[in-house]
Amino acid sequence: MENIRIKELIEFRSKSDRAKRNFAHRLKQEPITEIKSPGSGGNYWVSCLSAINNAFKHNEMAFINEKIQEIDDKIKRYDRKSTKEQFQRNIDILENFIDFSIEEIRPDAELKFHTKPKEKSIIHFKNLFLKAQPDHVFSFSRNKSDEIGAVWFIAQLDGYTKSELGMFTEILYRYLKEHYEDDFYINSTYCVAIDVFNNQMVRYEDINQGKVSLILEQTIDEITKLL
Repeated sequence: MENIRIKELIEFRSKSDRAKRNFAHRLKQEPITEIKSPGSGGNYWVSCLSAINNAFKHNEMAFINEKIQEIDDKIKRYDRKSTKEQFQRNIDILENFIDFSIEEIRPDAELKFHTKPKEKSIIHFKNLFLKAQPDHVFSFSRNKSDEIGAVWFIAQLDGYTKSELGMFTEILYRYLKEHYEDDFYINSTYCVAIDVFNNQMVRYEDINQGKVSLILEQTIDEITKLL
C-alpha cells in the first residue's frame, strides 16, 4: 500500500469520481512518483523553508533577512526565467513571513528538539498509511509538567483553506500521540501547522474548540470505500 501525503488527500477531494477511483487503484499498485513543482513542495520551496525552520529553532528572525539577501544575489546570476521565478516566490514568502510572530507558536521555555526518524513518519489510520512530516518536534517543562509540541511549515502555491490546513494539524497530533503520549503531555496549543504562503495557522487547540472543520477522517473514509 502506497504511503499518502496530506497534500494528496487534499487533491483527492477535488478530483472527479473517475479520478478518485483511479487514485484509490494506484494506491495498491506501484508507488506514485513524487514530482517537484510549484504546487508539490519539496525542493521548490527549500530556500524559504530552510530559513523559516532555522528562525523557529533558534528564535532568531535574522535567518529570514539573510536568506532573502542570499536568494536575491542568486537571481542576478541566473538567466532562466523559471529559475528566477522560483527564487522570487521563495523571497515573497520570506518577506511575508517577516511580520509573523514566532512567539505565537514557540513556547517561552527551554526547548529540547527531538530527532524525526523516517520510520516514525508513517501513521496507520483506517487501513491507510499517512505521512506525517513535522519540521520540529520539541519538548519543554512548565509547572512541573513535561510537555511535547510540534510545528509543520507548509509552502503551497496559493496556500490552503483553514480546513485543509487542519488536515496537516490532525495528522501532526496523531504523530505526537502515537510516539510521545506515554512520556509527555501533548500541548494542543503548540501542535500547529502553518501555511507560510498565506501566513495562517491551525493549532490542534482550534480543532478541539470546533473552530476548524474536520475533513481528514471523512476523506479517508471516502478513499477506503474505493479500495
